[in-house]
Amino acid sequence: MLTKSSTELVRQQNSALVLAALRRAGNLSHTEISAETGLASATVSAITAELEKAGALAKAEQQVQGGRGRPRVLFTPRRDHGHLIVVRISSDIVQYSLVDYGGTLLDRFDETRNHDERGTAPFARAFVDALERLLQRSRLERNQVLAVSISSKGLVDGASARLLWSPVFGREELDFAALLAPDWRAKVMLSNETLLVAQALAAQAERKPESGFRALAAISLGHSIGLGVARKSQSGDMDVSAPNFGHMLHAPSAGLCRCGAYGCIEAAAGFYGILRAAFEVPADTIPAKFVPVTELDKIAASARQGHRMAGYAFRQAGIALGNGISRMLSLYERMPVHVTGPGIRYFDLMLPGIEEGLAQSMQIRLQGQPEITVVADEQRLVFEGHLARALGVIDGDIASVGGSAMHG
Repeated sequence: MLTKSSTELVRQQNSALVLAALRRAGNLSHTEISAETGLASATVSAITAELEKAGALAKAEQQVQGGRGRPRVLFTPRRDHGHLIVVRISSDIVQYSLVDYGGTLLDRFDETRNHDERGTAPFARAFVDALERLLQRSRLERNQVLAVSISSKGLVDGASARLLWSPVFGREELDFAALLAPDWRAKVMLSNETLLVAQALAAQAERKPESGFRALAAISLGHSIGLGVARKSQSGDMDVSAPNFGHMLHAPSAGLCRCGAYGCIEAAAGFYGILRAAFEVPADTIPAKFVPVTELDKIAASARQGHRMAGYAFRQAGIALGNGISRMLSLYERMPVHVTGPGIRYFDLMLPGIEEGLAQSMQIRLQGQPEITVVADEQRLVFEGHLARALGVIDGDIASVGGSAMHG
């Protein structure tokens, strides 16, 4: 016999299934929701009625082809039920986006980071001011924002929304939940940027049932080196994580890393590592906080013209990446690797080194090289990952309170 609490849990899970189906497939009819979720028709009717009453779902009629017969009734997330703010912190800019509950981008602007500014305090003030400006531009109140989803490279504590270490602020922590409390009642979320890339790529793979998706890795190349791993569990749940790949030990000879240690993968494969190797800068030189892409372009042009040290720098970066990928695959399982980020423009120069680094692993020698794909437009993938993760959490909150979450 089901207790009241277990009945309520089933209702919450079913409501979350309905909202997830609408996120995946867009507008769906009552029958299509039932087919997508496997829920009984009567259950779907009860859930859609409850969510519609709470303002989370909108209903529209669509005329059938030919104009004969009763119109189809389609359900969709109601766009004005609330809003999501997405913030992407990178080495050179901070991007602020406003999204409605339906997942539609409403507004966006970029703020150039001041590299001479020290510490988190000036950034925190600029961050709060930018959020307020984003609301003012759309004439929204703070209580109309359901969640603020933030991403950065580095080490994050997602549970408490604290940035523990980043290429931007080093060891100085930044507590985003505390920063927005008590003025904002929105849920504050913080994710590693490459985790969001893996989340978006996994969502794309899942939309193709024929792909037989089980797992994938996303590696971001640029000023820093990031890794996101998405794996499907036996129960079918998606587990996405961001191991601290860039700061795994590669070889002490790789030089001083921005984290303060010697020999990290990033110290060889990050932009500052490539710059250091190309110009034969001493290994204990303090790494540059920011290396313009134009500088790397010059080194790449030299490498493609046969300049020995320029070519060596990219090859060493590739070996560090190949070694790291082989270790990652040894810990997890064989999976395709997607490479993204601004550093993909030099991927041709790194690939021989990557293959050399991979070949040093017995597992790779036995099973062969993993499938490696270059994926452009990292920024779009990060944004898609934000939407998938944050809107999924918002939907879960709405389902857990019977759809009675904030409206308007």
